[in-house]
Amino acid sequence: MTNIPTVLAFDLGAGSGRALIGEMEEIAPGGSRQLKITEIHRFPNVPVRIGEHLHWNTLGLLQEIKTGISKAFQLGYKPESCAIDTWGVDFGLIDANGELLGIPYHYRDRQTEGLVEELSAKLGAERLFAESGLQFMPFNTMYQLYAMKKANSPKLDAAETLLLTPDLLNYFLTGRKACEFTMATTTQLYDPAKRAWNKPLMQGLGLSDSLFLEPVQPGTEIGQLTEEIRAELGVPRLKVIAAVSHDTESAAAAVPASSPSFAYLVSGTWSLLGTQMQEPLLNPDVLKLDFSNEGGAGGSYHLLKNIMGLWILQECKRIWEQRGETFSYPQLVAQAEATEAFRSLIDPDDLRFMNPDSMPEEIAAYCRENGQPQPRTIGETVRCILESLALKYRMVLEQAEQLTGTVFAGLHMVGGGIQNELLCHFTAGAIGRPVWTGPVEASAIGNMLVQLQAGGYLADMQEGVELVKASFPISTYEPEQQSEWQNAYARYQQLMEVMPC
Repeated sequence: MTNIPTVLAFDLGAGSGRALIGEMEEIAPGGSRQLKITEIHRFPNVPVRIGEHLHWNTLGLLQEIKTGISKAFQLGYKPESCAIDTWGVDFGLIDANGELLGIPYHYRDRQTEGLVEELSAKLGAERLFAESGLQFMPFNTMYQLYAMKKANSPKLDAAETLLLTPDLLNYFLTGRKACEFTMATTTQLYDPAKRAWNKPLMQGLGLSDSLFLEPVQPGTEIGQLTEEIRAELGVPRLKVIAAVSHDTESAAAAVPASSPSFAYLVSGTWSLLGTQMQEPLLNPDVLKLDFSNEGGAGGSYHLLKNIMGLWILQECKRIWEQRGETFSYPQLVAQAEATEAFRSLIDPDDLRFMNPDSMPEEIAAYCRENGQPQPRTIGETVRCILESLALKYRMVLEQAEQLTGTVFAGLHMVGGGIQNELLCHFTAGAIGRPVWTGPVEASAIGNMLVQLQAGGYLADMQEGVELVKASFPISTYEPEQQSEWQNAYARYQQLMEVMPC
Protein backbone atom coordinates (compact mmCIF):
# COMPACT_ATOMS: atom_id res chain seq x y z
CA MET A 1 0.00 0.00 0.00
CA THR A 2 1.32 3.43 -0.95
CA ASN A 3 2.15 5.66 1.99
CA ILE A 4 -0.24 8.57 2.38
CA PRO A 5 1.59 11.93 2.38
CA THR A 6 1.24 13.15 5.96
CA VAL A 7 2.22 16.46 7.60
CA LEU A 8 1.84 18.01 11.04
CA ALA A 9 0.65 21.63 11.36
CA PHE A 10 0.77 23.78 14.48
CA ASP A 11 -1.62 26.72 14.29
CA LEU A 12 -1.21 29.12 17.22
CA GLY A 13 -3.77 31.84 17.74
CA ALA A 14 -4.02 34.55 20.37
CA GLY A 15 -6.29 32.43 22.57
CA SER A 16 -5.45 28.82 21.77
CA GLY A 17 -3.23 26.54 19.75
CA ARG A 18 -3.87 23.37 17.79
CA ALA A 19 -1.85 20.50 16.39
CA LEU A 20 -3.45 18.97 13.31
CA ILE A 21 -2.48 16.08 11.07
CA GLY A 22 -2.98 16.53 7.34
CA GLU A 23 -3.22 13.47 5.09
CA MET A 24 -3.50 13.75 1.31
CA GLU A 25 -5.56 10.77 0.21
CA GLU A 26 -6.55 9.53 -3.23
CA ILE A 27 -10.32 9.05 -3.33
CA ALA A 28 -9.95 6.85 -6.43
CA PRO A 29 -6.86 5.10 -7.83
CA GLY A 30 -5.01 7.58 -10.00
CA GLY A 31 -7.88 9.99 -9.56
CA SER A 32 -8.69 13.10 -7.52
CA ARG A 33 -7.28 13.68 -4.07
CA GLN A 34 -8.61 15.04 -0.82
CA LEU A 35 -6.96 16.55 2.23
CA LYS A 36 -8.09 14.96 5.48
CA ILE A 37 -7.35 16.92 8.64
CA THR A 38 -7.44 15.56 12.18
CA GLU A 39 -6.96 17.60 15.33
CA ILE A 40 -4.75 15.66 17.73
CA HIS A 41 -3.97 18.28 20.37
CA ARG A 42 -5.52 21.56 21.50
CA PHE A 43 -4.24 23.85 24.22
CA PRO A 44 -4.93 27.30 25.68
CA ASN A 45 -2.67 30.24 24.95
CA VAL A 46 -3.04 32.43 28.01
CA PRO A 47 -0.89 35.55 28.43
CA VAL A 48 0.94 36.17 31.70
CA ARG A 49 0.97 39.51 33.48
CA ILE A 50 4.19 40.24 35.36
CA GLY A 51 4.22 43.62 37.10
CA GLU A 52 3.17 46.27 34.57
CA HIS A 53 3.80 44.10 31.51
CA LEU A 54 1.88 41.46 29.58
CA HIS A 55 3.88 38.54 28.18
CA TRP A 56 3.41 35.35 26.17
CA ASN A 57 4.01 32.04 27.92
CA THR A 58 6.47 31.14 25.16
CA LEU A 59 8.09 28.21 26.93
CA GLY A 60 4.67 26.79 27.73
CA LEU A 61 3.83 26.99 24.01
CA LEU A 62 7.05 25.15 23.19
CA GLN A 63 6.09 22.40 25.62
CA GLU A 64 2.64 22.09 24.00
CA ILE A 65 4.28 21.82 20.57
CA LYS A 66 6.49 19.02 21.89
CA THR A 67 3.36 17.32 23.23
CA GLY A 68 1.75 17.62 19.79
CA ILE A 69 4.78 16.04 18.11
CA SER A 70 4.81 13.22 20.64
CA LYS A 71 1.07 12.58 20.23
CA ALA A 72 1.38 12.43 16.43
CA PHE A 73 3.75 9.47 16.60
CA GLN A 74 1.98 7.84 19.56
CA LEU A 75 -1.23 7.80 17.50
CA GLY A 76 0.53 6.00 14.70
CA TYR A 77 0.95 8.84 12.23
CA LYS A 78 4.20 9.22 10.31
CA PRO A 79 4.44 12.91 9.41
CA GLU A 80 7.21 13.82 6.99
CA SER A 81 7.43 17.36 8.31
CA CYS A 82 5.93 19.89 10.68
CA ALA A 83 5.45 23.65 10.48
CA ILE A 84 4.21 26.45 12.73
CA ASP A 85 2.05 29.48 11.98
CA THR A 86 1.23 32.18 14.54
CA TRP A 87 0.07 35.77 14.88
CA GLY A 88 2.44 38.48 13.60
CA VAL A 89 4.72 41.17 15.09
CA ASP A 90 5.84 39.58 18.39
CA PHE A 91 9.37 38.31 18.91
CA GLY A 92 12.08 36.97 21.17
CA LEU A 93 15.68 38.16 21.45
CA ILE A 94 18.55 35.67 21.37
CA ASP A 95 21.96 36.41 22.92
CA ALA A 96 25.44 35.42 21.73
CA ASN A 97 25.17 32.11 23.60
CA GLY A 98 21.99 31.24 21.73
CA GLU A 99 19.73 31.76 24.73
CA LEU A 100 16.43 33.61 25.00
CA LEU A 101 16.66 37.00 26.69
CA GLY A 102 13.68 37.54 28.98
CA ILE A 103 10.04 36.71 28.29
CA PRO A 104 8.57 37.93 24.97
CA TYR A 105 6.06 40.75 25.27
CA HIS A 106 2.42 40.33 24.26
CA TYR A 107 1.24 42.67 21.51
CA ARG A 108 -1.45 44.00 23.86
CA ASP A 109 1.16 45.18 26.37
CA ARG A 110 0.76 48.90 26.95
CA GLN A 111 4.42 49.87 26.58
CA THR A 112 3.77 51.15 23.04
CA GLU A 113 0.95 53.57 23.89
CA GLY A 114 1.47 56.91 22.17
CA LEU A 115 4.38 55.73 20.03
CA VAL A 116 2.46 55.71 16.74
CA GLU A 117 1.93 59.44 17.10
CA GLU A 118 5.45 60.06 18.39
CA LEU A 119 7.22 58.29 15.54
CA SER A 120 4.86 59.67 12.91
CA ALA A 121 5.76 63.18 14.12
CA LYS A 122 9.46 62.35 14.32
CA LEU A 123 9.90 60.52 11.02
CA GLY A 124 6.82 61.50 9.00
CA ALA A 125 3.82 59.26 8.43
CA GLU A 126 4.33 59.41 4.68
CA ARG A 127 7.89 58.13 4.95
CA LEU A 128 6.95 55.38 7.40
CA PHE A 129 4.21 54.13 5.12
CA ALA A 130 6.22 54.40 1.92
CA GLU A 131 9.01 52.34 3.48
CA SER A 132 6.84 49.69 5.16
CA GLY A 133 3.43 49.67 3.47
CA LEU A 134 1.84 48.85 6.83
CA GLN A 135 -1.18 50.04 8.74
CA PHE A 136 -0.01 52.04 11.77
CA MET A 137 -0.87 49.66 14.60
CA PRO A 138 0.64 50.35 18.05
CA PHE A 139 1.77 46.75 18.49
CA ASN A 140 3.91 46.55 15.32
CA THR A 141 7.41 45.23 16.00
CA MET A 142 8.94 48.63 15.26
CA TYR A 143 7.01 50.30 18.09
CA GLN A 144 7.78 47.47 20.52
CA LEU A 145 11.51 47.78 19.84
CA TYR A 146 11.37 51.57 20.10
CA ALA A 147 9.58 51.25 23.46
CA MET A 148 12.38 48.99 24.69
CA LYS A 149 14.96 51.47 23.39
CA LYS A 150 13.27 54.36 25.22
CA ALA A 151 13.19 52.27 28.40
CA ASN A 152 16.95 51.58 28.05
CA SER A 153 16.27 47.85 28.03
CA PRO A 154 19.55 45.96 28.55
CA LYS A 155 18.10 43.13 26.46
CA LEU A 156 18.66 45.17 23.28
CA ASP A 157 22.35 45.58 24.07
CA ALA A 158 22.76 41.88 24.80
CA ALA A 159 20.75 40.66 21.80
CA GLU A 160 22.43 39.13 18.79
CA THR A 161 19.34 38.01 16.84
CA LEU A 162 15.64 38.87 16.75
CA LEU A 163 13.34 35.96 15.99
CA LEU A 164 9.64 36.46 15.36
CA THR A 165 7.35 34.05 17.21
CA PRO A 166 7.17 31.12 14.72
CA ASP A 167 10.86 31.56 13.89
CA LEU A 168 11.67 31.49 17.61
CA LEU A 169 9.72 28.26 18.11
CA ASN A 170 11.38 26.73 15.03
CA TYR A 171 14.75 27.67 16.55
CA PHE A 172 13.88 25.91 19.79
CA LEU A 173 12.97 22.78 17.79
CA THR A 174 15.95 22.72 15.41
CA GLY A 175 18.69 24.90 16.88
CA ARG A 176 18.73 26.84 13.58
CA LYS A 177 17.80 30.50 13.21
CA ALA A 178 15.76 31.72 10.27
CA CYS A 179 13.36 34.55 9.45
CA GLU A 180 10.31 33.72 7.35
CA PHE A 181 9.23 36.30 4.73
CA THR A 182 5.56 36.81 5.63
CA MET A 183 6.43 37.41 9.28
CA ALA A 184 9.17 39.89 8.33
CA THR A 185 6.58 42.01 6.53
CA THR A 186 4.56 42.46 9.76
CA THR A 187 7.38 44.30 11.55
CA GLN A 188 7.12 47.75 9.87
CA LEU A 189 10.89 47.47 9.44
CA TYR A 190 10.77 45.65 6.09
CA ASP A 191 10.64 47.71 2.89
CA PRO A 192 8.19 46.02 0.49
CA ALA A 193 9.27 48.08 -2.52
CA LYS A 194 12.91 47.06 -2.09
CA ARG A 195 11.99 43.64 -0.68
CA ALA A 196 14.68 44.11 1.95
CA TRP A 197 15.11 45.18 5.56
CA ASN A 198 14.93 48.94 6.06
CA LYS A 199 18.36 49.39 7.62
CA PRO A 200 18.39 53.22 7.47
CA LEU A 201 15.14 53.30 9.47
CA MET A 202 16.53 50.84 12.02
CA GLN A 203 19.64 52.95 12.43
CA GLY A 204 17.54 56.10 12.75
CA LEU A 205 15.68 54.50 15.63
CA GLY A 206 18.89 53.45 17.31
CA LEU A 207 18.33 49.76 16.55
CA SER A 208 21.05 47.39 15.40
CA ASP A 209 20.35 46.14 11.88
CA SER A 210 22.42 43.03 12.62
CA LEU A 211 19.48 41.70 14.68
CA PHE A 212 17.57 40.82 11.53
CA LEU A 213 18.23 37.75 9.40
CA GLU A 214 17.70 37.65 5.64
CA PRO A 215 14.15 36.35 5.11
CA VAL A 216 13.49 32.92 3.62
CA GLN A 217 10.42 31.99 1.58
CA PRO A 218 7.65 29.69 2.80
CA GLY A 219 8.49 26.07 2.08
CA THR A 220 12.13 26.42 3.12
CA GLU A 221 13.40 23.57 5.28
CA ILE A 222 14.70 25.05 8.54
CA GLY A 223 16.20 21.80 9.79
CA GLN A 224 15.47 18.60 11.67
CA LEU A 225 14.36 18.17 15.27
CA THR A 226 17.41 18.35 17.53
CA GLU A 227 18.79 15.09 18.88
CA GLU A 228 17.90 16.30 22.38
CA ILE A 229 14.21 16.74 21.50
CA ARG A 230 14.08 13.43 19.65
CA ALA A 231 15.53 11.68 22.69
CA GLU A 232 13.21 13.53 25.06
CA LEU A 233 10.10 12.63 23.07
CA GLY A 234 11.20 9.27 21.73
CA VAL A 235 10.41 10.22 18.13
CA PRO A 236 12.24 9.75 14.81
CA ARG A 237 13.72 12.43 12.58
CA LEU A 238 11.24 15.11 11.55
CA LYS A 239 11.77 18.01 9.15
CA VAL A 240 10.74 21.48 10.31
CA ILE A 241 9.50 23.63 7.42
CA ALA A 242 8.90 27.37 7.30
CA ALA A 243 5.18 27.67 6.66
CA VAL A 244 3.44 30.80 5.48
CA SER A 245 4.19 31.55 9.10
CA HIS A 246 1.89 34.55 9.58
CA ASP A 247 -1.47 32.91 10.31
CA THR A 248 -3.46 35.51 8.36
CA GLU A 249 -1.55 34.85 5.17
CA SER A 250 -1.60 31.12 5.81
CA ALA A 251 -5.39 31.31 5.94
CA ALA A 252 -5.48 33.45 2.79
CA ALA A 253 -3.46 30.77 0.99
CA ALA A 254 -6.28 28.29 1.68
CA VAL A 255 -9.19 30.47 0.47
CA PRO A 256 -11.13 28.33 -2.06
CA ALA A 257 -11.69 31.15 -4.54
CA SER A 258 -12.77 30.44 -8.11
CA SER A 259 -11.26 33.66 -9.46
CA PRO A 260 -7.74 35.08 -9.11
CA SER A 261 -9.36 38.35 -8.04
CA PHE A 262 -11.21 37.82 -4.76
CA ALA A 263 -11.78 39.42 -1.38
CA TYR A 264 -11.40 37.44 1.83
CA LEU A 265 -12.02 37.89 5.52
CA VAL A 266 -10.05 35.83 8.03
CA SER A 267 -12.35 35.84 11.05
CA GLY A 268 -11.16 35.14 14.56
CA THR A 269 -9.82 37.16 17.47
CA TRP A 270 -8.88 39.63 14.75
CA SER A 271 -10.70 40.17 11.48
CA LEU A 272 -8.39 40.62 8.48
CA LEU A 273 -10.09 41.73 5.28
CA GLY A 274 -8.06 41.89 2.11
CA THR A 275 -7.20 40.80 -1.40
CA GLN A 276 -4.15 39.22 -3.00
CA MET A 277 -1.87 41.22 -5.31
CA GLN A 278 1.44 40.55 -7.01
CA GLU A 279 3.06 43.78 -5.82
CA PRO A 280 2.50 46.10 -2.84
CA LEU A 281 0.25 49.12 -3.29
CA LEU A 282 1.99 52.11 -1.71
CA ASN A 283 0.10 55.20 -2.90
CA PRO A 284 -1.14 57.94 -0.53
CA ASP A 285 -4.74 56.68 -0.67
CA VAL A 286 -3.64 53.41 0.96
CA LEU A 287 -2.03 55.41 3.76
CA LYS A 288 -5.11 57.61 4.12
CA LEU A 289 -7.41 54.61 4.45
CA ASP A 290 -4.98 52.87 6.83
CA PHE A 291 -4.46 49.62 4.92
CA SER A 292 -1.48 47.27 5.08
CA ASN A 293 0.64 45.48 2.52
CA GLU A 294 1.70 42.12 3.96
CA GLY A 295 3.69 39.36 2.33
CA GLY A 296 1.91 36.18 1.27
CA ALA A 297 2.56 32.82 -0.32
CA GLY A 298 4.71 32.70 -3.44
CA GLY A 299 6.19 36.14 -2.79
CA SER A 300 2.79 37.79 -3.29
CA TYR A 301 1.50 40.78 -1.34
CA HIS A 302 -1.89 41.21 0.26
CA LEU A 303 -3.63 44.53 0.60
CA LEU A 304 -5.57 44.18 3.82
CA LYS A 305 -6.85 45.87 6.90
CA ASN A 306 -6.78 44.71 10.51
CA ILE A 307 -10.17 44.99 12.21
CA MET A 308 -10.51 44.37 15.94
CA GLY A 309 -12.65 41.25 15.40
CA LEU A 310 -14.20 38.83 17.85
CA TRP A 311 -11.73 39.88 20.54
CA ILE A 312 -14.42 42.33 21.66
CA LEU A 313 -16.95 39.54 22.20
CA GLN A 314 -14.33 37.26 23.78
CA GLU A 315 -13.45 39.93 26.32
CA CYS A 316 -17.11 40.59 27.12
CA LYS A 317 -17.62 36.88 27.70
CA ARG A 318 -14.62 36.80 30.04
CA ILE A 319 -15.94 39.73 32.10
CA TRP A 320 -19.44 38.24 32.28
CA GLU A 321 -17.98 34.95 33.51
CA GLN A 322 -16.07 36.81 36.23
CA ARG A 323 -19.43 38.16 37.35
CA GLY A 324 -20.92 34.67 37.44
CA GLU A 325 -22.87 35.02 34.17
CA THR A 326 -21.60 32.04 32.19
CA PHE A 327 -22.92 31.42 28.68
CA SER A 328 -21.62 29.46 25.70
CA TYR A 329 -21.14 31.30 22.42
CA PRO A 330 -24.29 29.72 20.91
CA GLN A 331 -26.25 30.93 23.96
CA LEU A 332 -24.85 34.45 23.54
CA VAL A 333 -25.78 34.43 19.86
CA ALA A 334 -29.30 33.23 20.70
CA GLN A 335 -29.71 36.13 23.13
CA ALA A 336 -28.51 38.56 20.45
CA GLU A 337 -31.00 37.21 17.90
CA ALA A 338 -33.85 37.89 20.31
CA THR A 339 -33.04 41.60 20.67
CA GLU A 340 -33.86 44.73 18.69
CA ALA A 341 -31.82 45.26 15.52
CA PHE A 342 -29.47 48.24 15.05
CA ARG A 343 -30.17 49.73 18.47
CA SER A 344 -26.55 50.72 19.15
CA LEU A 345 -23.38 50.64 17.03
CA ILE A 346 -19.67 51.01 17.77
CA ASP A 347 -16.45 51.42 15.84
CA PRO A 348 -14.68 48.11 16.58
CA ASP A 349 -11.33 49.71 15.77
CA ASP A 350 -11.52 52.48 18.34
CA LEU A 351 -8.35 51.97 20.39
CA ARG A 352 -10.41 52.08 23.58
CA PHE A 353 -11.39 48.49 22.72
CA MET A 354 -7.78 47.29 22.41
CA ASN A 355 -7.39 46.17 26.04
CA PRO A 356 -9.86 47.87 28.41
CA ASP A 357 -10.41 46.85 32.01
CA SER A 358 -14.04 46.01 31.26
CA MET A 359 -15.16 45.59 27.64
CA PRO A 360 -18.94 45.71 28.35
CA GLU A 361 -18.53 48.97 30.26
CA GLU A 362 -16.33 50.39 27.48
CA ILE A 363 -19.02 49.58 24.90
CA ALA A 364 -21.68 51.22 27.07
CA ALA A 365 -19.52 54.32 27.51
CA TYR A 366 -18.88 54.57 23.75
CA CYS A 367 -22.61 54.40 23.01
CA ARG A 368 -23.41 56.96 25.71
CA GLU A 369 -20.74 59.39 24.48
CA ASN A 370 -22.03 59.08 20.89
CA GLY A 371 -25.67 59.77 21.74
CA GLN A 372 -26.89 56.20 21.38
CA PRO A 373 -28.81 53.97 23.78
CA GLN A 374 -26.51 51.97 26.01
CA PRO A 375 -26.90 48.19 25.73
CA ARG A 376 -28.98 47.10 28.73
CA THR A 377 -28.60 43.35 28.45
CA ILE A 378 -26.02 40.80 27.41
CA GLY A 379 -28.01 40.08 24.25
CA GLU A 380 -28.06 43.76 23.27
CA THR A 381 -24.30 44.01 23.81
CA VAL A 382 -23.61 40.94 21.65
CA ARG A 383 -25.89 42.20 18.88
CA CYS A 384 -24.19 45.60 18.99
CA ILE A 385 -20.80 43.92 18.52
CA LEU A 386 -21.85 41.63 15.66
CA GLU A 387 -23.81 44.25 13.72
CA SER A 388 -20.96 46.74 14.12
CA LEU A 389 -18.43 44.21 12.83
CA ALA A 390 -20.59 43.42 9.79
CA LEU A 391 -20.98 47.12 8.96
CA LYS A 392 -17.24 47.67 9.42
CA TYR A 393 -16.61 44.81 7.00
CA ARG A 394 -18.73 46.57 4.38
CA MET A 395 -16.84 49.81 4.86
CA VAL A 396 -13.45 48.12 4.54
CA LEU A 397 -14.56 46.00 1.56
CA GLU A 398 -15.68 49.12 -0.28
CA GLN A 399 -12.42 50.85 0.59
CA ALA A 400 -10.46 47.88 -0.80
CA GLU A 401 -12.46 48.14 -4.02
CA GLN A 402 -11.77 51.86 -4.17
CA LEU A 403 -8.03 51.28 -3.77
CA THR A 404 -7.73 48.42 -6.26
CA GLY A 405 -10.33 49.49 -8.83
CA THR A 406 -11.94 46.05 -8.51
CA VAL A 407 -15.55 45.16 -7.73
CA PHE A 408 -15.73 41.87 -5.86
CA ALA A 409 -18.64 39.49 -6.44
CA GLY A 410 -18.82 38.61 -2.75
CA LEU A 411 -16.69 37.86 0.26
CA HIS A 412 -14.92 34.64 1.25
CA MET A 413 -14.91 34.18 5.03
CA VAL A 414 -12.57 31.64 6.61
CA GLY A 415 -11.35 30.87 10.12
CA GLY A 416 -12.94 30.05 13.44
CA GLY A 417 -15.23 33.08 13.41
CA ILE A 418 -17.37 31.56 10.63
CA GLN A 419 -18.80 29.18 13.23
CA ASN A 420 -20.79 32.23 14.39
CA GLU A 421 -23.53 31.89 11.77
CA LEU A 422 -25.28 35.07 12.91
CA LEU A 423 -22.15 37.07 12.08
CA CYS A 424 -22.05 35.45 8.63
CA HIS A 425 -25.73 36.31 8.03
CA PHE A 426 -25.13 39.87 9.22
CA THR A 427 -22.08 40.22 6.96
CA ALA A 428 -24.03 39.14 3.86
CA GLY A 429 -26.77 41.60 4.76
CA ALA A 430 -24.32 44.43 5.38
CA ILE A 431 -22.32 44.03 2.16
CA GLY A 432 -25.38 43.23 0.05
CA ARG A 433 -23.59 40.34 -1.66
CA PRO A 434 -23.05 36.64 -1.09
CA VAL A 435 -20.74 35.47 1.66
CA TRP A 436 -19.00 32.12 1.13
CA THR A 437 -17.72 30.49 4.30
CA GLY A 438 -15.15 27.73 4.83
CA PRO A 439 -12.89 26.17 5.73
CA VAL A 440 -12.80 26.81 9.49
CA GLU A 441 -9.19 25.65 9.96
CA ALA A 442 -7.91 27.75 7.06
CA SER A 443 -4.62 28.78 8.73
CA ALA A 444 -3.69 25.18 9.53
CA ILE A 445 -4.71 24.09 6.02
CA GLY A 446 -2.55 26.78 4.41
CA ASN A 447 0.28 25.56 6.64
CA MET A 448 -0.26 22.00 5.35
CA LEU A 449 -0.36 23.09 1.70
CA VAL A 450 3.08 24.67 2.02
CA GLN A 451 4.46 21.49 3.56
CA LEU A 452 2.89 19.32 0.84
CA GLN A 453 4.35 21.55 -1.85
CA ALA A 454 7.75 21.43 -0.15
CA GLY A 455 7.47 17.62 -0.14
CA GLY A 456 6.78 17.53 -3.87
CA TYR A 457 3.13 16.49 -3.59
CA LEU A 458 1.71 19.75 -4.98
CA ALA A 459 3.08 21.54 -8.02
CA ASP A 460 2.17 24.95 -6.62
CA MET A 461 -0.19 26.68 -4.21
CA GLN A 462 -2.92 26.97 -6.85
CA GLU A 463 -3.04 23.20 -6.99
CA GLY A 464 -3.37 23.40 -3.21
CA VAL A 465 -6.43 25.65 -3.57
CA GLU A 466 -8.01 23.06 -5.86
CA LEU A 467 -7.29 20.44 -3.19
CA VAL A 468 -9.11 22.63 -0.62
CA LYS A 469 -12.14 22.92 -2.91
CA ALA A 470 -12.29 19.15 -3.28
CA SER A 471 -11.88 18.53 0.45
CA PHE A 472 -14.02 20.96 2.45
CA PRO A 473 -17.66 22.10 2.20
CA ILE A 474 -18.46 25.73 1.47
CA SER A 475 -21.61 27.42 2.80
CA THR A 476 -23.28 30.38 1.10
CA TYR A 477 -25.12 33.21 2.86
CA GLU A 478 -27.30 35.44 0.68
CA PRO A 479 -28.08 39.04 1.64
CA GLU A 480 -31.42 39.71 3.31
CA GLN A 481 -33.28 42.78 4.69
CA GLN A 482 -31.41 45.09 2.37
CA SER A 483 -33.33 48.26 3.12
CA GLU A 484 -32.74 47.85 6.86
CA TRP A 485 -29.03 47.20 6.37
CA GLN A 486 -28.72 50.15 3.99
CA ASN A 487 -30.30 52.47 6.57
CA ALA A 488 -28.01 51.07 9.26
CA TYR A 489 -24.97 51.65 7.07
CA ALA A 490 -25.95 55.28 6.54
CA ARG A 491 -26.11 55.66 10.33
CA TYR A 492 -22.80 53.88 10.67
CA GLN A 493 -21.09 56.19 8.18
CA GLN A 494 -22.32 59.18 10.17
CA LEU A 495 -21.01 57.61 13.35
CA MET A 496 -17.61 57.02 11.75
CA GLU A 497 -17.60 60.48 10.19
CA VAL A 498 -16.87 58.91 6.82
CA MET A 499 -18.65 60.12 3.70
CA PRO A 500 -20.02 57.45 1.33
CA CYS A 501 -17.54 56.33 -1.33
